Amino acid sequence: MANPIDREALTAMIGQILAQSDWTLVDQAQIDAFAEVSGDRQFLHIDPARAAMTEFGGTIAHGLLTLSMMSGMAFEAMPQVEGQSACMNYGFDKVRFLAPVPVGAMVRGQFTVLDVKVRGRSDLMVRIGAEVQMQGTARPVLRAEWLLLYSF
Repeated sequence: MANPIDREALTAMIGQILAQSDWTLVDQAQIDAFAEVSGDRQFLHIDPARAAMTEFGGTIAHGLLTLSMMSGMAFEAMPQVEGQSACMNYGFDKVRFLAPVPVGAMVRGQFTVLDVKVRGRSDLMVRIGAEVQMQGTARPVLRAEWLLLYSF
């Protein structure tokens, strides 16, 4: 986890990259586990032989698995805000799955501050431009606006 940041520094970062996670492997075991938990057992995710006969050439991660991985990526990379008592996921806007993530891909999260607003007396609502990038590709595989509520 990154060094803490104060409220003023966070607000001054509007339009800038706040954090970028390390690369992480998307493997078949992870995809299979997500299929079990989510109930989404579509063959493109869990049947390597059948998926190999498609345009993808093999299994691909669920879009929602890729989206859910952003939470861990953010926890790893993003700084805490000094004085916060909690940071809560407030939801996503404009989620787009831009490209498939094949089994064996390396992905990372990149988080850009889009907006910071004071909510209530002192809480902060932070709009983050979140991307999941895949090694070897120029275009992100996922893009979303993520709302995070920091309580103080």
